[in-house]
Amino acid sequence: MSSPTSALDDTTHAYLARLDTRFPQVAEVFDACMADALAALTPEGVEAYLEAARALGKLGRGAEPLLAFLEAWPSTARCVGEGMLAPVMDLVRRMQRSPNGKAIAPFLQMLAPVARRLQSAEQLQHYLDIVAALMERTTGSIHGFHSTYPSPGLPDFLAQAPSLLSQLDVGGLRRWVDYGMRNYATHPERQRDYFSLQSADARAVLQRERHGTLLVDVERQLDLDLRGLWRDGDLLIPYSTAFDELRKPVPYYDPLGIRLPDVQDDARGVSGLDRYRATLAHMVGHRRLSTPQIADNWSPFQRMAVEFFEDCRVETLLIREFPGLRRLFLALHPKPAEGACDPETCSCLRHRLAMLSRALLDPQHGYRDADLNDFVARFHEAMARGASSTEDMATLALAYVAKTRRPSDQFAKVYFDDTVIDYRDDNRHLWRFIEDGDEEESFDQERRTDAQAEPQRLPPRHYPEWDHHSHTYRPDWVSVYEALHPSGEAAVVDRLLQKHAPLAKRLKRLLDLLKPQDKVRIRYQEEGSELDLDVAIRSLIDFKAGSAPDPRINMSHRTDGRDIAVTLLLDLSASLNDKAAGGEQTILELSQEAVSLLAWAIDQLGDPLAIAGFQSNTRHEVRYLHVKGFGEPWGDAVKARLAAMQAGYSTRMGAAMRHAAHYLGARRSDKKLLLILTDGEPADVDVQDERHLIEDARQAVKELDRDGIFTYCISLDPRADAYVSDIFGRRYTVIDNIQRLPERLPEVFMALTK
Repeated sequence: MSSPTSALDDTTHAYLARLDTRFPQVAEVFDACMADALAALTPEGVEAYLEAARALGKLGRGAEPLLAFLEAWPSTARCVGEGMLAPVMDLVRRMQRSPNGKAIAPFLQMLAPVARRLQSAEQLQHYLDIVAALMERTTGSIHGFHSTYPSPGLPDFLAQAPSLLSQLDVGGLRRWVDYGMRNYATHPERQRDYFSLQSADARAVLQRERHGTLLVDVERQLDLDLRGLWRDGDLLIPYSTAFDELRKPVPYYDPLGIRLPDVQDDARGVSGLDRYRATLAHMVGHRRLSTPQIADNWSPFQRMAVEFFEDCRVETLLIREFPGLRRLFLALHPKPAEGACDPETCSCLRHRLAMLSRALLDPQHGYRDADLNDFVARFHEAMARGASSTEDMATLALAYVAKTRRPSDQFAKVYFDDTVIDYRDDNRHLWRFIEDGDEEESFDQERRTDAQAEPQRLPPRHYPEWDHHSHTYRPDWVSVYEALHPSGEAAVVDRLLQKHAPLAKRLKRLLDLLKPQDKVRIRYQEEGSELDLDVAIRSLIDFKAGSAPDPRINMSHRTDGRDIAVTLLLDLSASLNDKAAGGEQTILELSQEAVSLLAWAIDQLGDPLAIAGFQSNTRHEVRYLHVKGFGEPWGDAVKARLAAMQAGYSTRMGAAMRHAAHYLGARRSDKKLLLILTDGEPADVDVQDERHLIEDARQAVKELDRDGIFTYCISLDPRADAYVSDIFGRRYTVIDNIQRLPERLPEVFMALTK
């Protein structure tokens, strides 16, 4: 019987055959990409994913668009749904038919980070429309050649899109792009400067369009509020208010999640974050307290009145639970002026209901209308009985409608001033229609429960990369694939340790000096864990002699130990296969000896240690190989992986450091040390600028410093002084004599941690 892993291998090979591609880069990463797709997509989604990938492989644009799509689409689908694949591929085909075919790869590369910012299919569709408009209005507009020149600014815009969406909502992005198209459509260089954010004009317009609080920036905080205060955990989905000028969307919820505007401005002295909180509180109140009503045979006026009464009932109950909400609701609720609407010229229906809503919540409303005050009193009597329900509010609303109906309510002209209560939802959840059938409201999608469908491999993790020319990050630029290092023969490492037995014996003496004393006694304590007999006897003698005794007769203990977590990151690039200067061994073999001694030494000290190796084959394939985990003991399993270490490919150091920090940063240690052992400068086959990966590694070191992780490099490159200080500052050691590496590596570690 075949194992699940082998069955999965057969399946992924069948999937790869369906791509009908001969790009070797694709074959290298396809298994991991397919594992991610199987975890994220439905069976129909997987079919569409493979079909789209096959089409991209046949475009004649090389492997880059196909690789970008394979890596980006599963995480994109998680954010916006599988249904957006068709619009995305439609735009790709439009690019292919135009002179903008080279923009396909940048477009697909930025798709996942853009989707993470937008978080909904509607928002992503707006973004696709913006990209299409920019492409069409700036393509071929140079000197009247309509079929020759691609859009000068499109690639730059695509590169900046995630950064722009971190500062703007989709509506602001559209206006920013419109400005650039209007003013620079016929000026290629200025257009490029604008869409790459190099011009002062671009930055000024960006600053002008920045406003409010973006939902994506406070989503985590709102989610914690939702879970902590309201014991609710539904998905928050943004929508844009900038694309429908006639009928602005309103918050609502359905079985798929809670829909909120993508940006909220400060208003009426209330911050955008608190406006989101008010909306969430109101909707959670409905979810907990409201009961849907059958809406057939109810007039629009009656339904509107029921909604206003029910909104106020829910908010009154919420205020009882959290009294501070009254101030927030009243600050956001408009206060219509009594008599502001003329019933002779327009319909005052909304005005009357908005006044009633204000009066139901505000004891100091000040309105004199007799009918209004009568129904306010009846509302509070019903609430005081403690048994109010949606049905009670419906009865009260029908009575209000019958009492206050006017002929002018039918006028086409409606008075809207100070009647829009924008923190409330649209109340679609309050109504059911028999004609439509309740079964139409079931939106739950089937989830696959077949354990056999679960992938056996980890999906890739995406990391940004620093662009030192634009001083911005390229989001999700690098794909890191992690795996457990294959095993070899543990006895090989045992022989290496035996070979260096004299060195190990000398190191043992140094290690004994570094070993912490677990318990240190603290004397002269008024309160402690045990009695200090010497002090207690002396105090008793003083007491018997008539002197004031020393009350500090107890002692306690504290742990005087090291609290250091260490990750050793090994460069496993192809250059480690070179012979070490002045010897017969390769650099890889000497590294194995040094790492074995270091791991043994750290095990003697008891410090948590993780060991990993890395190598890269373009930004699409950075391999991160776990040799030893923090919780894994130093034993035969780890030795077997060390013995099997092999070198190959290139050195994309920044991505590997960020991934190592992902695990090291989770440790609860006073000091976190990342040791990097490398024999050359950062480089990769897809990077022509020799400074690019150096600057990215330098930026990664800054990020780790900010997160409290101390980085230190041990370089085996005699020419390292030319670049290593640019990356690590003064935190590095260059070992010119590689033959001494087994001795020097443990010594450097002990010097750093003594």
